[in-house]
Amino acid sequence: MHARIRALGHPVHPMLVMFPAALFITGTIFDLVHLAGDNDVFGEVGFWTISVGLIGGVLAGLTGFADWTKVPAGTRAKRVGRLHGLLNAVVLVLFAISWFVRVGGDSHAPGAGTFVLEVIAVLIAGGAAWLGGELVDRLGIGVDPAAHPDAPSTMARPQPHG
Repeated sequence: MHARIRALGHPVHPMLVMFPAALFITGTIFDLVHLAGDNDVFGEVGFWTISVGLIGGVLAGLTGFADWTKVPAGTRAKRVGRLHGLLNAVVLVLFAISWFVRVGGDSHAPGAGTFVLEVIAVLIAGGAAWLGGELVDRLGIGVDPAAHPDAPSTMARPQPHG
């Protein structure tokens, strides 16, 4: 099954998901360092890292949703994809809450409560990422039907539409 949104023959969703995942984890680490050492620079950097992660997360979510609409109804892949997307939406909401709580504060510093929210979100994101791997590695979603160890480059042949 080809992904709905592609660039140069490759699905866009997997290209995008690594950025918010890395940014959310990094922002949470910066917030931990801030809380441990009370250095406002780390809180500020954590806030802006999470800000960019939210933008990337929305873009990844939109491309993932578009791809999910192409998964055949009534399949295990459709159910796993739904749970994957819902968990990632929860992650976005939890980080958005953390962001909104901090947006007006001095140096955008996190409190213990927002940090705990972020840790919970990162743990949920890990489960959602596992489900994404299940979709690709086990269920073959988004994998080119002509894939094999000696397949030619996507740049070497016209890509099928559909």
